[in-house]
Amino acid sequence: MTGPEAIRSLAVHADDLVAAAEANARETRRVVLRVTPPYSGRMRARLHVVDDGGEDGTVHVEPETLLGDAVPPFPTPDVTEDELREATDDAYSVERHRTYHEERVREWREAVPTHVVDAVVIPAVGHEVSISILGP
Repeated sequence: MTGPEAIRSLAVHADDLVAAAEANARETRRVVLRVTPPYSGRMRARLHVVDDGGEDGTVHVEPETLLGDAVPPFPTPDVTEDELREATDDAYSVERHRTYHEERVREWREAVPTHVVDAVVIPAVGHEVSISILGP
């Protein structure tokens, strides 16, 4: 087998997974984890911004498919503002909100890699593929 069906395991760097999931949550652009030929049993998926150009022969993996149901949602500014206002009697300020929001995003980024599934069916591959996370 030389096509995507040869893939049995996929390695993804934690930073690539987090960056892709965050970009998609922010809705800035569509970001995937891409696997390119030549294909073999063990492959590496890398961060990729999808454009309108043709990408024949590549496999795109949506980052969200690698995450379990318990992954926390991305903390939007509106959500963190509400959390901050509910959590304290102190007067709200833009600076306090910025600091709080940055902390919540940092916590989210650290949490995402802990919610990676062991295996997933990738449609372009046609069967279950084991997932390995690289990096811290």
